[in-house]
This record gives sequence, structure tokens and C-alpha cells, in this order.
Amino acid sequence: MKLPSAPQESEQSIPQKRGGRFSHAWRALRHRNFRLYFTGQSISLVGTWITRIATSWLVYRLTGSAFLLGVVGFAGQIPTFLLAPFAGVLVERMDRRRLLVWTQVLAGVQSLLLAVLTLAKIITIHEILALSIFQGLINAFDMPGRQSFLVQMVTPPEGKPEKTDLGNAIALNSSIVNLARLIGPAIAGLIIAAVGEGWCFLIDGTSYIAVVASLLMMKVSRSVTEKPTLSMLEQMREGWSYVTGFRPIRTILTLFALMSLMGMPFMVLMPVFAADVLHGGPHTLGFLTGASGVGALISAISLAVRKSVRGLTTMIQVSAFCFGTGLILFGLSRNLFLSLVLMLLTGFGMMQGLAASNTVIQTLVPEDKRGRVMSYYTMAFVGMTPFGSLLAGALARRMGAPHTVILTGSVCVLGALWFTTQLRSVRRVMRPIYIEMGILPGGEQTAAAAEQTLSGN
Repeated sequence: MKLPSAPQESEQSIPQKRGGRFSHAWRALRHRNFRLYFTGQSISLVGTWITRIATSWLVYRLTGSAFLLGVVGFAGQIPTFLLAPFAGVLVERMDRRRLLVWTQVLAGVQSLLLAVLTLAKIITIHEILALSIFQGLINAFDMPGRQSFLVQMVTPPEGKPEKTDLGNAIALNSSIVNLARLIGPAIAGLIIAAVGEGWCFLIDGTSYIAVVASLLMMKVSRSVTEKPTLSMLEQMREGWSYVTGFRPIRTILTLFALMSLMGMPFMVLMPVFAADVLHGGPHTLGFLTGASGVGALISAISLAVRKSVRGLTTMIQVSAFCFGTGLILFGLSRNLFLSLVLMLLTGFGMMQGLAASNTVIQTLVPEDKRGRVMSYYTMAFVGMTPFGSLLAGALARRMGAPHTVILTGSVCVLGALWFTTQLRSVRRVMRPIYIEMGILPGGEQTAAAAEQTLSGN
């Protein structure tokens, strides 16, 4: 599939020639490399979500244990927590496209191994754990590499990256993630019910061909990277000092780490809600996850139509409240329709916070520290989740899945309240940076007026 483009127009002229009220919502697609990536990822991510649902259902079918759902989630994500800082330095030292080609090939191999073992009916929880760890090792390098590579895909030849296009690329990337999150679980539920989990893994393994092909077709100018004067350990320390010393990034990542630890592991308990709380089957699991995907997709689209990064700190605050409240009410619900509506709300809050945080951080961070900062972003997003998965599994075994989700949602709301107390200080630091970048007007604008602009849309 190839997105259409006028053969005699330059890439930069497309938005002007095809202007419209919402033409800015897809402005990142004028870059050929991002169009290729967008197409390949749109196919591959559907397979990824099919595998996520199939894996959780397979684990619960084999063991009937909510705790082991948490253990598998932990095994698949703990490598990211341990290796992300090292991966961030490596991303800055090597060709990012080559790194992503290797991670995608290995991820495809992992899915095909799951398919073979499952279709042969010899898979056990031990093989699932081992292959989950393998996928976690891949993700530790893939995620910071992918986030850092986004800026190269929206950089014109012989030019500088366009920050507005970068924010739009992040939003569009979030939209395809969540469109896949909507489509993938629904497909997974149908396939599992018809022929079993093994075919889900086979489809996912095959889907990686699309994203690998898109990466190989890109024309990326090889940037001249200066030979690092610091050791890898010194670079990791420098990156950590920057992240902990720069208030906006430190505050956003702290909130994000809390949300990942306490809120996002609700996904590992979805099979319990589908089977035991709502008395359904794999179709119910697919509907619940799909509803969360609808909310997340709405969030991504709302971010894509934004013309500026102004006001995103307010969106981070609102999304945290939305996410926590949705979890609390979902834990109280025993009605399928109400639960689906609450999953939509929860998915919206989760993705709004994720994409808004990513955009703000990528806008602020200097290029020479991008890989390391995005590795800590990955650490906060994915690295904290395994501990949350273990905690959620243990709490669900002791107090039940509904009470667990109510508790974790309450902690997310408290985190949103804390972030609210930090907003004024965060905006005070961001204001001169945004003025220097031209995002905010400078000159005689007062501090109060600038802060009001930062908090608005």
C-alpha cells in the first residue's frame, strides 16, 4: 500500500496545494520516509496487538492464574527497565535505521517461535516466559531507537528537523498504534474462538515483513556522528544528570512512571474481568481491549489536529485525572456496556498522557541527548510496568481484580493532584525555551501572559 502523492510536486508543496481546514492534521505525511514508516507500522501493529491478546488469553487458559498473568507481563518488560539507559547511549552511537531493522526482524522471529510451539500444542508457561523475556530484550533497544528515529523521518534533506512536524508525527504514530489497538483485539478474539492462539502468533510474525520493508526503502542521509569522548558509563551519568536536573522532564517522567507502575498494568487483568467479572469469553476480552483502543484513537486524533504544542502540559494533567477516574469506575462496574464505556474513557486518558508527554519531551530535548532522554522515557513508560504487573497480579490474588483496579486508579488520581501543584514551576522553566524556539512570542510579553498561553490550547 502506498500513500498517493502528486508526481510533479515537491514534498514541501503538498500541504499548500492541498490546503484545507484540517490539512495540518497530517502534515508529517509530506515527508516520504514518514509515509513509508506510517504504512509499514499500520500493518505490523495490528499483528502486535493480535499477539498481545492471544498471549494473555493463552496464559490464562493454560494456568487460570491472575498472578501468572502478572508474571508474564513482568518477564516481558523487566529487560527494558534494566537495559534502557545502556540502550539510550547505544542509540546515539549507531545508525538508528539499521538498529530498527534488526529489532523488527528479531521480533518477527519471536512471534513465529510462539506460533510453532502453540500450533504443535507443546507450549507451556515456561516457553511463554522465555519468549516474553526475549521480546523484552528486543523492546529495550527498539523503543528508544524508534522514538529517536522519528525526528530523522521528518527532517527534510539538507535541513533541520521541523518541531511542528515532529509533534504531528508523534500524534499520527499514536493514531496508528491505537487504530491497531482497536482492530487487533477484535481480530484476535475471532481467531482465538475459531482456530486458537497459534494462528494469531503466525499472523503477527508475518506482519513484520511490512515494517522491515518500509525501513529498507527509506532514503536517510547518513549523519556524521562525532566520535564520543566519554565512555558509555559517563554518557549514562550525563543523561541521568540532565533528566533529573531539568524540571519539566523530571516532573513529567515522575508522573508517567507512577501511572505506568500503578495504572497501566490493568491490561494484564483484562482476562479476569472478561471471564470472571463480566462472565464472557475471548470475544469479551477483545471488546474490552478494543473499547480502550477507541478512546486512545480519539485521543491521538485530537492531538493530531492541534497546530501547536502549547497547552500540552494542561492535557497531561487532565489525562491523568481521566485515566485514574476511569479505572476506579471500571473496577466498580459489573455491566458489560458500562465497562466498555469506561474502557473508552480510560484509553483516552492513557493515550492523551502518553502522546502529550512524548511531544513535550521531544520538543524540549537537545539532539545530542535525545537517545538517552528517550531511553528514560521508555524506562518510565515500559520499565515501570513490569513491577506494576507483579503488584497487580499479587493484589488481584489477595483482594480480587475489581478492588485492585479501584486502588491503583485512586493512586493515579493522587498523582494527577501532585502534578497540578508542579505546573507553575514547570511552565516557568519551559517559557524561555518556547520563546527561543518561536513557539511563544517574546519581546514585551509578560511572564503571566506567557504562562497563560502555555496552559491554553
